[in-house]
Amino acid sequence: MTPLQDQLDEITANTRQLVQADRLAIGERAIAELFETGIEERILPVGAIAPDFALQDSNGKLVRSADMLALGPLVVKFFRGRWCPYCMTELEAWRDLYGQIREHNALMVAIGPQSQRQSDFMAGQHGLPFPVLTDPANALAEQFGLVYTIPDYLREYYLSIMVNIPFVNGENSWRLPIPATYVLGKDRTVLFAEAHADFRVRPEPTEALASALAACRH
Repeated sequence: MTPLQDQLDEITANTRQLVQADRLAIGERAIAELFETGIEERILPVGAIAPDFALQDSNGKLVRSADMLALGPLVVKFFRGRWCPYCMTELEAWRDLYGQIREHNALMVAIGPQSQRQSDFMAGQHGLPFPVLTDPANALAEQFGLVYTIPDYLREYYLSIMVNIPFVNGENSWRLPIPATYVLGKDRTVLFAEAHADFRVRPEPTEALASALAACRH
């Protein structure tokens, strides 16, 4: 299986071949500015107690973290939206590992700010076997320290390439979570936490999964 980061680097390389340098510079500026805010240093860290949550899945069913954690450790994957090829590549990598997750009595959810309808379409299109939960206005992601506001110049760029965040998310704040991967123990303790201001960088799912499986053995 090709490492996830290699797959993501291929997306980046292809993008650089296809997109004009001045337009690429817009995204690079936004990433650099977001990194400079120190957002990566403020995420909910390993050892912290994660908040309880109850969010609707793509079918409108309420999914409670307490119910899932009663059964075993929980992988929580925050993503930006189905419009992001990096997020979709990452979620497909997790999809392919889902059998191993379940074999060890762990569970997984993907959480994003997009509307329930968007999540329903995404889960079906990509064959995602785990719940895809809608986090209205990024309220839960905020509690994990992941949320930022897209600057005006990047909003203009997104709209120029037909990425309409307010339409996808069903609200007008232009806020997103930085992509993040968490593993929670049954007592809500954070066992693994990784998030990057550069959305092109993601942890290998196998690394996070190792944390979940180690928790299962205790």
